[in-house]
Order: sequence, then C-alpha cells, then structure tokens
Amino acid sequence: MSPDEKAKYTNRAREVWDKYLSTTPARVVKPRRQTKLVTRCSPGRLLNVLQRLTPDQKDAVKSMGFGSILNLRCRTLRRSLCLWLLERFNTVRRSLEICGERIPLTPQDVELVMGLASSGKDVVNSGPDDVITDLRKKYNATNRGISVRLLEERLSVPEAGEDFKRSFLLYVLGTLLCPTARLDVSPSFLHFLTNMDVVHQYNWGKFLLDRLVREVARFRQGKQRAVGGCLLFLQLFYYESVAVGEPSELAPAVFPCLSSWGEEEISEREKQERELGGYGSGEVVCKERGLGMGPLGYRTQADRDPLIIRLPGDEYCPQLEQDLHQDGEDHLEGGIITAEDDILISGNEGCAVSMDIEIADPVRAPCRNAQYGCIEIVDCTKRKEHEEICIWAPCACPIHKCIFVGSSKQLSEHFSSKHWDSGRRFEYNSPLPVTLNKNESSLVLQAEKDGILFLLNKGTESIGHTVMITCISPSSSKEQFLYDLVSERGDSCLRLKSYTNNYPGRVEGSPPVDFLLVPYGFINSTGSLDLEVCIWNSTDLGAD
Repeated sequence: MSPDEKAKYTNRAREVWDKYLSTTPARVVKPRRQTKLVTRCSPGRLLNVLQRLTPDQKDAVKSMGFGSILNLRCRTLRRSLCLWLLERFNTVRRSLEICGERIPLTPQDVELVMGLASSGKDVVNSGPDDVITDLRKKYNATNRGISVRLLEERLSVPEAGEDFKRSFLLYVLGTLLCPTARLDVSPSFLHFLTNMDVVHQYNWGKFLLDRLVREVARFRQGKQRAVGGCLLFLQLFYYESVAVGEPSELAPAVFPCLSSWGEEEISEREKQERELGGYGSGEVVCKERGLGMGPLGYRTQADRDPLIIRLPGDEYCPQLEQDLHQDGEDHLEGGIITAEDDILISGNEGCAVSMDIEIADPVRAPCRNAQYGCIEIVDCTKRKEHEEICIWAPCACPIHKCIFVGSSKQLSEHFSSKHWDSGRRFEYNSPLPVTLNKNESSLVLQAEKDGILFLLNKGTESIGHTVMITCISPSSSKEQFLYDLVSERGDSCLRLKSYTNNYPGRVEGSPPVDFLLVPYGFINSTGSLDLEVCIWNSTDLGAD
C-alpha cells in the first residue's frame, strides 16, 4: 500500500477517535472505597445478655453504679459515622474537630452520655501478678485474655453474687466500654475487680475516655488492625452534640443520653444526615445540651484568634503574642477563665493576656442522687461540689452478700423489713449488753427512735481485739453520736468514750478512728467478747 493510501486510513481513524472523544461523556472517577472499620465494640452482643438478666441480677448491676447500662437500646454501630469521627478525633487535645469547631471530650461527657460516674478514685489496671493469680485461673485467662464466650456462660447462671458482678463487669468492659483490638477481654482488668465492694467508688468516666484515646492512638500508629475503645460513646456524643433539624425541633436532653437512642431513632437520624448531604452538615448545640464543656468550653476557630497582649502601662509584648499564637489554647493550663480577666502566662511576670470570652448560661441537671431522693437541680459546673455534700448519697447494706444500695432513710427501711433478725435494736441513752462471737467481725445496731444504723466493728491485732462504733450514713453527713464502750473482767474495766464517724456501709480494714483495744485476757472461755454499749442521741446532746 502506497503512503498516500495509508494516509487516508490514518486520517479516517483519527477522525473517528476525535468524534468519539467529543461525544462520549467524561468518565466519572470512582471514589476510593472507604476503609473497613474493624472493632470489638459490640452493643448488640451485650444487649442480648442484658435481656436475659433476672431482677436480682439487675439490682446487682445497679449497686455497682452501672444501672444506666441496663437502658441500652441500640444494637449496631454506624461504622461509616465512626470512621468519619475517628478521622476528626484529636487524641492529643482529646477533642472532636467537626463542623468548624473543636469540641473537647471530658469524663463529664461520658457521664452524661453513658451514665457512668465521672468522679471518684482512679481505676488502676496494673499491679503485682500474684494478687490476681487465683482470678486468672478462675477465668482461664491466657496471655491473649479472657474468653467472651466463657463470660457469657457464667452470666447465664441465675445468681447475683460477687462472681456475677465480676463476670458482668468484665463482659461490659470487653464488649462495650473498653474493648481492645483482640477478641478476648484484657486480664489486666482483674486488678481493679479484686474487691467488688468498692467498684461503685471508681471514676469510670475517666477510665473509659483514657482507654478510648489510647486505643485510637495505637490504631493510628499502625500498632493494631482493629479500633479499640467505646466507639458507641463517640457515636451518641455526635448525635447529641450536632443538631440536624430546626432549632425549634431540638428535643429536650435526657440524661443519660444512652437511653434515648434505639435502632429506630438512629435510623431516622442517619436518614436526616443523608438528606443534608452527609455528616457534619448540622449545627453544633453543645452548650444547649450541656456537652463538650471542657475547661474553657468548646470554641470556634474565630473565638481562639483575638488575644490582646499587653504589659502594665500598655506596653506591647510581641514575643509573648507570637508564642501564644503558636501554642494556642494548650498554653493555658488549668482553671476557668472569666470574662475580661488578666491572666499570667508561662510565669512571665508582668506579661498578661486580656481575653473577652462569652460565658454561656450554666446548664442545670439533676443531682446524681436523684434516684435516692435528692430533688436538687444544680449547675453542671457545681454538680460535683454539690454531690460531695449531698445528704442523699447512697449507702450500702452492711449485711454480707446483700446488694441493696439506697439513701440512709431507704437503707433503714430496707434493714427493718429484710434483716430485722440480723442485728440488735436499742434505745438511745440506755446501756445495751452485746456479745460478739469468736468469728463475728461486726454487729449491726438499729435505733428504735429513728431507725439509724450503726456498726459495731471488731478487728484483730497481735495482743487483742480493736472495737469501735461507726454510723452508716453518707460521709458528707455532719451528724455525730457520742457512744460509750465498756469491757469488764472481774474488777478490771476498759472504757472508751468517743464520737462516731460516718461511713456509707461496712468498714474495711482499720479506719483512722478511735477504738478500744481489748486484750485477749478479757475474752471469755468460748472466745466471745462481751461488751456494754451506750449511744447518745445527738439531739439530746445538743439540748444538754
């Protein structure tokens, strides 16, 4: 074929190709498939167990401070939302950066969303291995962990004692609150479950948040394939913090928020998110809901920029201004900043920052002890302060294996009806002879006049027994009772006159209170300790 003939075919081919390119729609580039979220956080699995609990088991759960978990209604995580939130979760600042705002996450948010206490003793999941050796054997714990299926089998037994409590907490932590990247439950949790009587005193809100931050950080560092931590908390926090409807349609906040979100409510919310164009299209309503109120409250980017740096005499401090703009709010440590205060920064004397910060109206919420009778509605900023002195704080029944928890008045009624034959009733200002048998470490005393409960405690030392009386009431109670303890042997007499200290339940160990030391020589032939007890009514003392 000659070159001219070849040229005709070549030109024709180019014309056809050019026409194809000009008439064919441009190819739409498919977005990269979203990374699959792998997590052991499984609310549905926990919900199946909750639905099989007996009334006694539910009471046991409430006595540990985990009653809010019984209100769990949702079964599944919205994984696309969780992935979206994880991409915007700042583990250093412990905040969510969504909708153009940075919303700090605090243990108080965990309490409002999940209903777990955000005050109390820190949860420590470490210690000597020999302390938990027996528990590891009991739960067949390996280096990988404790089997979730083993815990499910244990929870299927209709008993509500200490074994149930420990198994339940391990299961809740491993499937919802603090799951790790593994299928099994971390055996390190056994360290804070050796004494089940103090579980309700822990700061579970802080523990949950600390574990979530740790697990997300490890995931981002590539140290684990699955995401640990309570992703349900992040999901519900987002639903409560970002409104997708009109402001007038904002439903009243219900605390804990966990009880407000079932499958139907979540499906409706996800539908609204899609109609708006996806996650992050709503309006942040943290202030209105009482959420995300960190040490400085949540603030927009615009709120963080204008800082006026000045020295006494209106001198300018450019270096300090530069440092502040570089470090941002992390440079400020501790405390609440009030409007138009002058605050020293970095210890540079004379250099001060004048900030104009809008202080939101305080959010009010019921006292945590509302279920025990407290009717106070307090500012969230002062809630902890109120609860430290609240007279409605719960007290635990002193009878071994009884799981009842209630106010001091409720406890008095409970003891009178359920354990009337397990203690001694007495009259104020009247001596009462009592005997503590060899194996008895305590005796409950109940006043005839007002039903107040006291505990006669016996400890054992190398040279004898220690004896003291405590009052079962909130530690915040200021009421004290004068009491007299007498132990006699022949012509010898030992006496202690002191005031009761208040404890919300049984006394473990040797509390720092006055006690009577009774030598073993005062013990009778059967090993029992005979005493004479007299307790004076505090009102009668005031009258004197």
